[in-house]
Amino acid sequence: MSKKKDYEELLKTMDSEKVIQNMDNHYSDNRFWSKLKKFGKQAGEKTVYYCLLLYYMAKDPAVPKSSKMIIVGALSYLIFPVDLIPDFIPAVGLADDATVIATAVYKVVSHIDDDIKNKAKQKLEGFFKDTSNIEI
Repeated sequence: MSKKKDYEELLKTMDSEKVIQNMDNHYSDNRFWSKLKKFGKQAGEKTVYYCLLLYYMAKDPAVPKSSKMIIVGALSYLIFPVDLIPDFIPAVGLADDATVIATAVYKVVSHIDDDIKNKAKQKLEGFFKDTSNIEI
């Protein structure tokens, strides 16, 4: 029980914005956008949309710290150069990334508001022409 209380206390006192800024070894906005540009079409509309939802949630001060940690973990996995399945393998290379991203969205879905959806959809239109069938 003590470990749980210690962890809860750590989450309460943690400055998630500072943690996110210190994640440069694992995550950076530049690497995120580079990955989406390089593999976006191959990953598919829904995966890119989910990535964008997570990205905009990470930037939203209203999203709780615990949710931001899930988001940063998922986005870090997305851009991490060593995957369970290498991204360059056709058809299955992005399956592990898509699974991690979808799981993260499922875990934090209650924090996705209309503003975040609109930002993600607008940005998605830069990757795909018709995004009318994308919903969460």
